[in-house]
Amino acid sequence: MRKLILPGLLAASLGACTPSPLTAPAVAPPAPAETPRTLTFEDGAIFPANRSLHRPESGVVLEDGTLIVADQVHGLVALSADGTPRPFGNLAAAGYVHAPPEAAGAPNGVSFEPGKAHLLVADIFTGTLYRVDLATETTTAIYDHPFGMNYAHRDSTGAIWFTQSTENTAPNAEERMFAAVNLPLGDGALYRIAPAGEGEPLPAPELKLSGLNFANGFVLDETRSELFLSESLGGHVLGYKVDVATGALGERRVVAQVTIPDNIEQDEDGLLWVASPMSNELLTVNPDTGETRVVFHPVNPAGDAIAEEFRRRRAAGEPVIDLLGPDVQGPMPGLLTGVILTPGGETFYATGLGDALVKVGE
Repeated sequence: MRKLILPGLLAASLGACTPSPLTAPAVAPPAPAETPRTLTFEDGAIFPANRSLHRPESGVVLEDGTLIVADQVHGLVALSADGTPRPFGNLAAAGYVHAPPEAAGAPNGVSFEPGKAHLLVADIFTGTLYRVDLATETTTAIYDHPFGMNYAHRDSTGAIWFTQSTENTAPNAEERMFAAVNLPLGDGALYRIAPAGEGEPLPAPELKLSGLNFANGFVLDETRSELFLSESLGGHVLGYKVDVATGALGERRVVAQVTIPDNIEQDEDGLLWVASPMSNELLTVNPDTGETRVVFHPVNPAGDAIAEEFRRRRAAGEPVIDLLGPDVQGPMPGLLTGVILTPGGETFYATGLGDALVKVGE
């Protein structure tokens, strides 16, 4: 299990003894399982310390420990082990522009392609999908969606899946995005782009799911043949059986109820890590049982009260956008919207809409 979050069992050593043949050996009852504690802001640290990032919504960690994170000014930023930042990927050469109010971009989902030689970067304001060569740091815009694209993932067949949170377009893409957070609009969707041959253009996307209330992050678990998706304003993580070869989806199931589930990552044990910006916490969800546990939650009584009011309003169908203020995030550098997991589980990084990550662990 993940070492940081789920502590290992304590080893016990028994002295050698020879029981009497007339006396049954005493058997000690098993020790109760240790309940992992929820980590708080005090267990982590602002990263990088100079708080030089801009909306680091998502990211990945390379084999050498370098972090590559979304950045609204540069497109992508690389962070060394000590937090030294530098622009990465030269997205501007591929057409990325962030010059508000005339033109605003917002790199959102960042994911490895199979083989980890390339990244996919989805822009939630413009709908542009970028492909980044990690070795050469060259970037190509490979698809332009009519609406903002939240997250994209390439599966083992070469097909690309992506979510559309709402029908937001420039120049009011951000305003429309938050309107879909304020009250459910039912215009979220999941698409699949079939694999293309070498050097051939991508086919037109196929609509796989529609009518979603703010489709957000997702995980395609090819081992389980299941796709797990956050429907943020639905308040749950959904599961769909998937035939990866054809892209066919089965009936949906509700895996877990979560207050505004946002980005999802899957760890080495198969647990889903789900970010909840309104609850200001990271949770793990067992996709087989639905068991949910809060892993990281900064102490913030004012924010907890706001989260309760949010749940009340959502149940009543009332507007909620005025609740998304600084009091929700507490000591965090911005709204908590995701997580970057590291190999071995000694460290994770809470991501969000502020100016830094929070590094938790070694």
